[in-house]
Amino acid sequence: MPTFITRCLTVTLSALLAFALVACGGGGVVPSGGVQLRSLSADFGTRKAVSYSPFRTANRDTEVISAANVLEDLRLLQTGGFTLIRLFDSSDAVAKLVLQTIQTNNLDIKVMLGVWIQSGNSATINNAEIARGVALANTYKTIVLALSVGNETMVNWSFNAVPVASMVQYITSVRSQVTQPVTTDDNWAFFAKATGNQDPKAVLNVIDFVAMHTYPLADSIHDASKWNWQQTAVAANLRAAAMMDAALGAAQSDFAAVRANMDSLGLNSMPIVVGETGWKAVASGGENYRAHPVNQKMYFDRLTSWLSSTAAAKPKAIFYFEAFDEPWKQADDKWGLFNVARQARYMVQSLYPSSIWEAGTYALSEALYFIPTQSNGTVTASRYTVFADTLTTGEVKPTESILWVGWNSPATAYAGVSTLGFAQGDGPNSLEITPAPTSWGWGLIAALQTTSDDLSLFATSGRLNFNVKTTYPGKIEVGFLTGTTTAGSAYDVYLTIDPANNSYGYLNDGNWRTVSIPISAITPSGAMAYGMTDASKSKLDLTKVTNSLVIADRYANTGKATNLGNTSKFYIDNVYWSK
Repeated sequence: MPTFITRCLTVTLSALLAFALVACGGGGVVPSGGVQLRSLSADFGTRKAVSYSPFRTANRDTEVISAANVLEDLRLLQTGGFTLIRLFDSSDAVAKLVLQTIQTNNLDIKVMLGVWIQSGNSATINNAEIARGVALANTYKTIVLALSVGNETMVNWSFNAVPVASMVQYITSVRSQVTQPVTTDDNWAFFAKATGNQDPKAVLNVIDFVAMHTYPLADSIHDASKWNWQQTAVAANLRAAAMMDAALGAAQSDFAAVRANMDSLGLNSMPIVVGETGWKAVASGGENYRAHPVNQKMYFDRLTSWLSSTAAAKPKAIFYFEAFDEPWKQADDKWGLFNVARQARYMVQSLYPSSIWEAGTYALSEALYFIPTQSNGTVTASRYTVFADTLTTGEVKPTESILWVGWNSPATAYAGVSTLGFAQGDGPNSLEITPAPTSWGWGLIAALQTTSDDLSLFATSGRLNFNVKTTYPGKIEVGFLTGTTTAGSAYDVYLTIDPANNSYGYLNDGNWRTVSIPISAITPSGAMAYGMTDASKSKLDLTKVTNSLVIADRYANTGKATNLGNTSKFYIDNVYWSK
């Protein structure tokens, strides 16, 4: 375990003190095998911090960022006291423009500058970005207080994965050319060396502080057992507060896990900032019963109280994610202090005049919380609608809001509502599915969380219907699941369909196609779900449908090579059972 070098040099006492103040930094200690820590500016402990991106349209790649828009944004943030901002890159189009705007207009805003690192064979691209970041940090030294090299590149579910050894090289290169403290932003699980993650030790040895991310809201979707968001043991009138207390507790637990790992390595004096955390105001990716302007305010207020408390276990700063909504994020949008129209959300309205408030009035009593629902009983209607915008006379919908969630943790697929296109006859939304495959493939379900629906009357003449638009290669699996893993009764009912044969209308030509499969054609392909051992429990039971749609690609079943890794998107719409 690394130890601290508490002496800088053996000299006379007066010389020792003078040398220590100049050379040791970070409390006068150097972790064994690490760097001489550079102290964070006091601004990290006094300014309200927020992540900032200026994008206002649905296409970030083609949007032209104007100085006028950036100035409007920064003045809004400054008015509310958010005067420490995190930028994600060192591009001319964003970072350079923001720094120029701050300097030209003499704004009292400080910056943690990002240096965006790309995965793959991108050394030339990354070195060019590093050069830009170094130049900006040195040109705007009074504004740029710290640099962060890379964003969520090393956590095990990263979509932009970079090996630890490569990140160490990038971080070291930046740090050798600037005088500010340097870090990398990543999920808490990496810094805590949680199961399945790379060892962070080499990275911790070359940074000056940790910038960890914690997202209890996202965890409630992708790792539902991580913390108890439903709080069903609490009375309904107290459940929203209990949920938000538990959310803060989850963030504090993540912080504690990171702190514990750092301390075990002798890094007791290295500070931690929360580089990202937040709560959605609107459910845009399945956060039903959770995402709401009041819940967002409750989380923000709890974070603020934690940060201002006298607790010893707390971060140096919390960069709230994020300043403004960004429509290009689609299912990952709606985190902003402001909506995309630059209207203040409920969480920060006390800081701004009512003339720029978002429409709607709220009270704390309106916070969302989980409400268990009762079964529909046997569905006798001729249509059971899983996902559609258009209302159909006589239809029945699931007993509770559908949760679209990828198999496994980390998830092997992600889904969110998209406004970029929809099937003819429905609209204005479709569901965008992005595979995030592991070596064996991926899968995504439309899940009921606490109930099941009785679709037994669809067994003989029923059909599973949906519209799909994709260019994803080869066969896929489509179907549903009955029973639950907790009861040992989960039963997979998936059919492989092949675009080469136009199976049941499925094609992958990039156009909207209508798929309609008889339930009786799917059920013969059923099998005990993964991990089930008792065939008397794990069997087809259409009276207990818990996943009304499953879309997957298990490479062994579709004839693909291991580690295919294709992430081509699917858009699906108008999903329903009929008879």
